[in-house]
Amino acid sequence: MGSTVVEKIAAGHRADATGPVRAGDFVSIRPRHVMTHDNTAAVLGKFRALGAQRVHDPRQPVFTLDHNIQDRSEGNLAKYRDIATFAERQGIDHYPAGAGIGHQLMIERGYVQPGAFVVASDSHSNMYGALGALGTPIVRTDAAAIWATGEFWWQVPRTVQVVLEGSLSEGVTGKDVIIALCGLYPEEVLNAAVEFTGPGVGALDIDARLTIANMSTEWGALVAWFPVDDVTLAFLERRREAIARQDGDRIRAEDLERWRREPPSPDADATYAARLWLDLSEVVPHVAGPDTVQNVTSLAEIEKRRIGIDKAYIVSCVNSRLSDLESAARVIGGRRVAEGVELYVAAASREVQQEAEASGAWQALLDAGARPLPPGCGPCIGLGAGLLEPGEVGISATNRNFKGRMGSREAQCYLASPAVVAASAVAGHIAAPGRCETGAPRRRFEPLAGRPAEPEARIEILDGFPSEVRGRLVWLPQDNLNTDGIYGKDYTYREDMTPEAMARVAMANYDPRFAELVVAGDVLVAGRNFGTGSSREQAATALKHKGIPLVIAASFSQTYLRNAFNNGFLCIENADLPERLARCFAERAAAGEKTIVTGDEIAVDFRCGRIDWRGEQFSFAPLGPVPQALIVAGGLENQVRARLGLA
Repeated sequence: MGSTVVEKIAAGHRADATGPVRAGDFVSIRPRHVMTHDNTAAVLGKFRALGAQRVHDPRQPVFTLDHNIQDRSEGNLAKYRDIATFAERQGIDHYPAGAGIGHQLMIERGYVQPGAFVVASDSHSNMYGALGALGTPIVRTDAAAIWATGEFWWQVPRTVQVVLEGSLSEGVTGKDVIIALCGLYPEEVLNAAVEFTGPGVGALDIDARLTIANMSTEWGALVAWFPVDDVTLAFLERRREAIARQDGDRIRAEDLERWRREPPSPDADATYAARLWLDLSEVVPHVAGPDTVQNVTSLAEIEKRRIGIDKAYIVSCVNSRLSDLESAARVIGGRRVAEGVELYVAAASREVQQEAEASGAWQALLDAGARPLPPGCGPCIGLGAGLLEPGEVGISATNRNFKGRMGSREAQCYLASPAVVAASAVAGHIAAPGRCETGAPRRRFEPLAGRPAEPEARIEILDGFPSEVRGRLVWLPQDNLNTDGIYGKDYTYREDMTPEAMARVAMANYDPRFAELVVAGDVLVAGRNFGTGSSREQAATALKHKGIPLVIAASFSQTYLRNAFNNGFLCIENADLPERLARCFAERAAAGEKTIVTGDEIAVDFRCGRIDWRGEQFSFAPLGPVPQALIVAGGLENQVRARLGLA
């Protein structure tokens, strides 16, 4: 049986053994690079807590300060100085505030290469797949482990093949493609690796591929891989020349020849979990929102509603490259931003801004009334100038529009391409840059591989791992409960939050009443894709500090699961119990209750994978030795400390 490209790249970077790997395998990976941004400070704290003195391989880490760069407080500047000093002493590549967004720098500066396994402590690491690399997010504890040992644990995901056909019509962008996919196939790629293939791939330029791969995170994927073709190689050749002037031979001529001769690719007889199709010629401009990426509407349809806007944004790692800025400038065409609307622009990197200045696009945007921000994340993560105020409506070329992410919970945000954002900023309402068609692509989906075999009825329980958990059941009646809701942006980059303080604000952005309703020992049950969104580990640790012994969900974001297990926090999946609870408490949920305390006890038996509630039984796949060992150790940090002999 052949291997998918994800399985092959994982096998090539395996640190614990040799030979092929299959979907579902737990393996130890030695990645080529690991990027951390402002969260480098938190990773550094974990690294120091391990007792380690030297980074295992200084060539692996890359530091890029990009999230909170508008914060000029002494506390933040001191944090940045500490990061810079550590990088200099350890010999680590470090990009200071203002250099650009980390993912863009990883692409620009040649760290991401075809066939490489590249990770980052940020959920949009999927973007690296646009160049034929395996890019996937890790969490802060993983990053500290990589600094200390060069390795991290990874469970190989199943792969869904996405066949692209046709080519995009004029005015349709990569952003429209990924928004359409989010709406057309909302659940099919959750926690999977997505492998793009088909004749339509060649019709997409690199910027479109970067956008699609980046926002595959919002689609639910762990990896989004594009094949290495002439488009990829031409881009890498251009970057090689630019990189050589700054960084030497990070990309060599012989590398290009090798990728041309033997590009990374799947085996012809690889096994896929499913296959889906998208005809690019059927894609029309789309808008997502408000409050969720999955709420998708064609631009032609939503324009009719004349939804007024207060703020517009062309920022972030997904859509702030040169082509995006030039597209927005062309749409504005010498006009002014509408009265009462604020348009914010930030280039993806200093290099991109310089290119936009040279092309005239940057000045054209400023002349229209756009407010410039430094190259970085800023309002996309809810930091710095230009945040949405209560009651305001925004339209953004960013990748997320979760409630409260870009400002107030009482605001609304829509997502669209830079061209649509620019047209809307000028019109004062969500508007098309020109005539556009309505409609939606056809849905074509085919499941292929059968369901994985269930583990044995009883499983060995490691010493120290609980055989059973009992507690009061608390039902959270929402799918896609994201990390912004679990642990809000106002606390994510604060290093002074004590465990008690974290517990007090847990779930506050989802339900302000959560803290008063939920007590230590309660077992949370939620719907599908719990913990989607960013890679902030506090979304797991805050619940742990609250005294929650266990979260049960119909499904989890795999990044959330990494955070949970890495911090010794129990999570299990079961789809039947949430479905049952949704029926039982439908009236209370419809009345607006977000945290439903049932008053009933739930019992979870880890030996046989069984949940008991109200006399009913629900089965789940018992946890194997890898997550059990992490729980017993109290998290990955303790495991690594023991491995280094520093326990």
